[in-house]
Amino acid sequence: MHEVIFEMSEKMEKSVEALKSELSKVRTGRASLGLLDGITVAVYGSHMPLNQVGSLTIPESRSIAIQPWDPQTLPAIEKAILKSDIGLTPASDGKVIRLNIPQLTEERRKEIVKQVKKVAEEYRVAVRNIRRDTLDTLKKLKKDKEISEDDFFKLQDEAQHETDSTIKKIDEVTASKEKEVMEV
Repeated sequence: MHEVIFEMSEKMEKSVEALKSELSKVRTGRASLGLLDGITVAVYGSHMPLNQVGSLTIPESRSIAIQPWDPQTLPAIEKAILKSDIGLTPASDGKVIRLNIPQLTEERRKEIVKQVKKVAEEYRVAVRNIRRDTLDTLKKLKKDKEISEDDFFKLQDEAQHETDSTIKKIDEVTASKEKEVMEV
């Protein structure tokens, strides 16, 4: 019976990890390689992740340097960055592409915090949906007499405890990101 709760717990943990991944792409006033996750470059007849066509470094707190392993791929990398939705313009010197992260205004920071809160709420809803599906499974098991009434209530409490714990983690991740965004 605990495998139902274990499965639910795994799904919830994946939700927290997905939230962390999604929030790492949110732009703050600081340079982060997470901004470049998801950008693919059309080279050698296929699409490759940006981190597989060159080395990515953060030479300063407000800039990212991309040094392609093959200088021929430089224009393709610039094109991929421009097509992405990160809102940064690449500057190239023929060997290295630099992305300068501009200082965010107070108004823009507040907009980003609203966006972060909205994303976090979507993940809270997803976690609650996972709990609902688990409770439906438990009710079916109780109805089919595969678990006793007492076990059903114990597992239901366990499911609620796990849900509360996961939502608390989501809140902590969100608060951390909000603090990072509002930091000047």
